[in-house]
Amino acid sequence: MKQRVPLTLAAVTAALAAVTGLAALTAPTAGGTPAAAQGKAAARMPVERSLLVCPAPSTSDIAETVYTAITPGAAAAGAKGTARLLGATKDAKQVLELKEPGKPVGAKASGAEAPALTGIADGFLAPGWSAQQTTVVSVGRNRGLLGVGCTAAGTDFWFPGVSTAKGREDYIHLTNPDDTAAVVDIKLFGPDGAVKTEAGTSENIRIDPKSSKAISLTSLAPGAQLADVTAHVTTRAGRVGATTQAGEEGIGSDWLPASVDPAGTLVMPGIPADATSVRLVVFAPGEDDVDLKLRLAGPSGSISPAESEQVHVKAGMTASVDLKDVTRGEAGSLILSPADGKPAVPVVAALRVARGSGPKQDIAFIQAAAPVGTRATVADNRTDENATVLSLTAASGADAKVRVTASPGTEGGEAASQEVTLKAGTTQTLKIAPTGGKGSYAVTVETLSGGPVHAARTLTIPRDGIPMFTVQTLTDDHSTVAVPKATQDLTVLTAR
Repeated sequence: MKQRVPLTLAAVTAALAAVTGLAALTAPTAGGTPAAAQGKAAARMPVERSLLVCPAPSTSDIAETVYTAITPGAAAAGAKGTARLLGATKDAKQVLELKEPGKPVGAKASGAEAPALTGIADGFLAPGWSAQQTTVVSVGRNRGLLGVGCTAAGTDFWFPGVSTAKGREDYIHLTNPDDTAAVVDIKLFGPDGAVKTEAGTSENIRIDPKSSKAISLTSLAPGAQLADVTAHVTTRAGRVGATTQAGEEGIGSDWLPASVDPAGTLVMPGIPADATSVRLVVFAPGEDDVDLKLRLAGPSGSISPAESEQVHVKAGMTASVDLKDVTRGEAGSLILSPADGKPAVPVVAALRVARGSGPKQDIAFIQAAAPVGTRATVADNRTDENATVLSLTAASGADAKVRVTASPGTEGGEAASQEVTLKAGTTQTLKIAPTGGKGSYAVTVETLSGGPVHAARTLTIPRDGIPMFTVQTLTDDHSTVAVPKATQDLTVLTAR
């Protein structure tokens, strides 16, 4: 009969080394009920390993890409750790390495050969490790400013807002960070329900170890010509990083990240004040239809957009609403919630946003996002005037207070910090940069008190009179995990 050996706290944290994001550990009791369920306190400890995946930046030979990475906070005396981004290829060449918390590092790449990236941070560099890639394509079919935060790998992703229409080129980028192959399925849903895909193209898609693949949506459903589609990506084996690159001929291009998991209430933060066109795409993945109320949270409160107060979404079908220039000079965030007297039904959603007009415009996408939680960071902000605008939204019925910190730049400067109080149902914008900052820098938002806060960063890099821009949402960096007391019997560990 084998003896059971209680795990020490060090062993617990070692077990977390394979977990990216938020992990929860529960210890069984004699009665089979987890200790956490019995109300026993658990300490929150920093994660010891984080993994990030970044898609290949562009197929354009004139693409200019900047990578920026940071771990917020400060280094503890004697602490050790590593954080590297590597090409998702067999030779795995290093792109950048982070050595110290609180100080971002950057790297550049040119042309269409820049690979997808995978990376691991461990030790004191793991908690909150964040990375961003920003690409400028000045001319060509899919010119624009394309920005995306590197993300954790997963097994289930929703992409409302993709398209198979003429003039659109949408690709789902799948990156496998692991040493074993992943197998992926992609399902498409249009305004009439499931979209018929070409036989053998959308199921059992193999992604080799340490590699990336871009899947054209028009190749999955040739001839479909649908303006608004929802894509559902799931894995049969393994896990992948997944995001969509969307381009509109003569208009612009950007990345469309996955929506937050289906929920009855959703927030899409950070619609720019000068947006000339805003289009909502929403999908109900369950078996029930849903009636949703639309509210725009602006500087002075929340209002219902004129002539677009509600949207009806049929189960299994993609719906869209043209909100036009809904912000009208004041930045805002769109909130979806059950219509009065209607039950909550889980949905996913995203916005297509345009700035400028005619040939002088660009597009970006804002997916429904989770709150910033305890702390969230977005990297690669620029010190040029009006280049970086942060939007903060208290979407619930409670006021909130946050601390916003701008890190030093990759080429120098000193961190700057500011506390902001948000009234319930409002959106505030903030411009913050490091003192004497040079190069790109990171912005970190910490919730100090009150209700949940949603946030997004708009980065603008004008080219030839075109207001090229990209919007990234900020969500909790899950830099800590709940760890039961070391005196408990931790023979069995469950991570979720």
